Amino acid sequence: MPSCLYNQDVAACRATLKANSKTFHAASLLLPARVRAPASVLYGFCRLADDAVDVDGGNFDAVDQLRQRLDRVYAGRPEPVAEDRALAAVVAEFGIPRQMPDFLLEGLAWDVEGRRYESLDDLLAYAARVAGAVGAMMSLLMGVREPAALARACELGVAMQLSNIARDVGEDARMGRLYLPRSWMVEAGLDPDVWLRNPQFDARLAQVVQRLLAEAETLYARVGAGVAELPLGCRPGINAARFMYAEIGRELLRRGADSVSQRTVVPGRRKAMLLLRAALALRPSKSALQAASLTVNQPLIDAAVQAMPPRRSVDNVTFVIDLFERLERRDRAPKGIAA
Repeated sequence: MPSCLYNQDVAACRATLKANSKTFHAASLLLPARVRAPASVLYGFCRLADDAVDVDGGNFDAVDQLRQRLDRVYAGRPEPVAEDRALAAVVAEFGIPRQMPDFLLEGLAWDVEGRRYESLDDLLAYAARVAGAVGAMMSLLMGVREPAALARACELGVAMQLSNIARDVGEDARMGRLYLPRSWMVEAGLDPDVWLRNPQFDARLAQVVQRLLAEAETLYARVGAGVAELPLGCRPGINAARFMYAEIGRELLRRGADSVSQRTVVPGRRKAMLLLRAALALRPSKSALQAASLTVNQPLIDAAVQAMPPRRSVDNVTFVIDLFERLERRDRAPKGIAA
């Protein structure tokens, strides 16, 4: 595809990222340009898929249409829209196996069917699909395909999803959705179906939210070992994502774990400190690198191991790096001035 068109498509994906995820956008600014651009493309696809299922009707036809679009992407004949064209270039360049975006779409299909999550294992299976898959794909963008490092990358995605679920309990409930493990709610003295009809915050719900955040913290503690396996230039951006999403949970705990009557926001000054920490904490411990992978993430790891790595000629690599560098100059240029 012409480089100017690819540049425009990536710029459209970055605009979507900036508008819809301030936290991930801030973290992405610390990634090297050669990773930031394709990472923005992945986000663009994920946002498009989420909106198609969540906003544009919420039915299985939307999921089927997304699968058909992926068929065209992997055939090298994408739909004439920015997200699809850019995704086709990225999956070909970085050797992303089809199983990974399919895993994501399976999780979105669970949203459509209104699946119930009785246990933590059930919820982790969902998080592996909608977020662990993204972690795996990000790892491939950085050139990391070793199983142990992939396991930690998937766990970062899962941990971030658990943080999101804890933060959005009230918002999800008002849309008729419940992601907290129902068995935990019963143990805390809450009837999930009764609570969902009239979502209110109390000490019983706080107990469930705290329990979920503790699970997320366990995963965040292992993720550093995977960060240590990344190229040095990629570590600040991934650090930023893990530090800022973990801080969402900690801020929620400071507010009494109430995510029903308020939305947790990390103060800007603390975010700035976390970004600084992300740029400095470049050599985390590898002690947890060989920890057993979450079973729910194993299909993603297997897919990466079984897939052939992309074959790149020197000329192709030079072209792509040049493309990303020009995009970076364009991002930095003042408005109205061509890079």
